[in-house]
Amino acid sequence: MPKISIPADFYRPSAYCAEESVGYLMKRVQMSIVYQVDKRLAEHGLTSAQWGPLMRMQIAGGGSTVAELARWMQVDAGAMTRLLDRLEKKGLCKRVRSTEDRRVVRVELTGKGKTAMAEVPAVLAEVMNAHLAGFSKTEWNALKTYLQRMVETGDALREKG
Repeated sequence: MPKISIPADFYRPSAYCAEESVGYLMKRVQMSIVYQVDKRLAEHGLTSAQWGPLMRMQIAGGGSTVAELARWMQVDAGAMTRLLDRLEKKGLCKRVRSTEDRRVVRVELTGKGKTAMAEVPAVLAEVMNAHLAGFSKTEWNALKTYLQRMVETGDALREKG
């Protein structure tokens, strides 16, 4: 767990400009990435909201619970259930009741879901590379390091309460 350092003083209330804030800029980048991913995944019948839980199921191998997927996607369980209903209707995933504990329902990729997910890494790589046009490998590695540090600090702040 990273130690929480003394907060930086880069921003001043009297001179605060939202358009220059790191949060605003990260949000703009995220929105651009989501837009481009949605545009390219549409031909495969997927949206940004849909590929996330499918990828998590793929990574988990044996499927995931609704609660695990909701935590991973940072949405509430109700929203995840509605999203999974749509994915299940498309035949991309299925709910499977646990044989060890009947209360537990895991969500797994179907064959059709695995086929759809085969297209996603290429789309994500293409979109990310397009957004990183002009970056050197050193700059790319530095950017990842800076963002990871911000994530770790944010996690530590959240745990601190």
